[in-house]
Amino acid sequence: MDCVSNTVSPAFIRARLEVLADPAYKAFNTKLIPNVDPSTMIGIRVPALRAVAKDLRGGDRAVVERFFADLPHKYFEENMLHAILLGDVGGSVEEAIDELTRFLPYTDNWAVTDTIRIRALRRASADVDAQILLNQLERWMQASATYTVRYAVVELMTDFLDSRFDAAHLRLVGGIASNEYYVNMARAWYFATALAKQWESALPVLQKRIFDPWTHNKTIQKACESYRVTPEHKALLRSLRV
Repeated sequence: MDCVSNTVSPAFIRARLEVLADPAYKAFNTKLIPNVDPSTMIGIRVPALRAVAKDLRGGDRAVVERFFADLPHKYFEENMLHAILLGDVGGSVEEAIDELTRFLPYTDNWAVTDTIRIRALRRASADVDAQILLNQLERWMQASATYTVRYAVVELMTDFLDSRFDAAHLRLVGGIASNEYYVNMARAWYFATALAKQWESALPVLQKRIFDPWTHNKTIQKACESYRVTPEHKALLRSLRV
């Protein structure tokens, strides 16, 4: 496919994806992501999707923009390709947020949201940029859409648990009220990672038992599975199970 051509349409990209169909991998993926309608899955391995993304990156940016605008996509793999290509958004934090605001309402599974890694957000080192992003993440955490909330929690975990960490972030995640499995799994993942990276701040929050029992115990389980948590800390965590 010549991705440089201005004639390349979203339908053309879709047709290319259909050629890459792997029925055996589709069968595997439908079990891994059971909430996605199997009729919307082609069955394409992530390295193959990344190869398509690389091809598109090397061509006319207008092709990618047309693909981004073609929402909702027909296939799960188109959403995955969209998530991969979002990584190339290299403008301002505001531009990255705009792209996400358009796309997140169409995400319906953890695989897509957890694939999104936007360059502009990861280099938002200036205090003002980081605060703009944090404000938006807080708004997304209050959304009703399951995968918008999950994206916000995973993004906070990915980019705000090291030099940009603030103990107030723990309260943002702790304050989410949800019965959704994929939201609470993300909350447990976030707190387990916080226990590995920011033990002194995260432990007192966990000790307050602010979570429902399932999320509380899942946090402890995931932290105890981490090689970054010391044996002494794991012993203490196990004593906190409810």
